[in-house]
Amino acid sequence: MSDGNRNGMDDVYIDKFIHERARLLILTHLATSQKRDVTFNDLKTALEMTAGNLSVQLRNLEDAGYVQVTKVIEDRKTVTRVSLTPKGYDEFMAYLNNLEKIIRTIKE
Repeated sequence: MSDGNRNGMDDVYIDKFIHERARLLILTHLATSQKRDVTFNDLKTALEMTAGNLSVQLRNLEDAGYVQVTKVIEDRKTVTRVSLTPKGYDEFMAYLNNLEKIIRTIKE
C-alpha cells in the first residue's frame, strides 16, 4: 500500500456505527425480512439478544434515523414494531457496497 492510493481504496469508507456487531445484525435482519416491520420480540429471538441490549441498539439506530420504532396495541397488548427507514436502507447498502469493494480489491 505504498503506492499512495491504498490499492484504489481511497473512496472506501466503513461506517463504524453500522459495523458494530449488534447494529449490523439488526440492520441485516430488517433489510432481509419479508415483512415491512418486525416485532421487538421477533428481533430479540432471531438475533439471540437480550432485551436490554436490543433496546439500547434500537435507540441508537433510531436516533441516527436508520430505524423507526413504533408501539401499537394488538389484542390489548402493547407491541413494539421496528422497521428500516429509507435512510437506514441507503446507509446499509452503502456499507455493503464498500465491503464489496474491499473484497474485490483483496481478490484481485
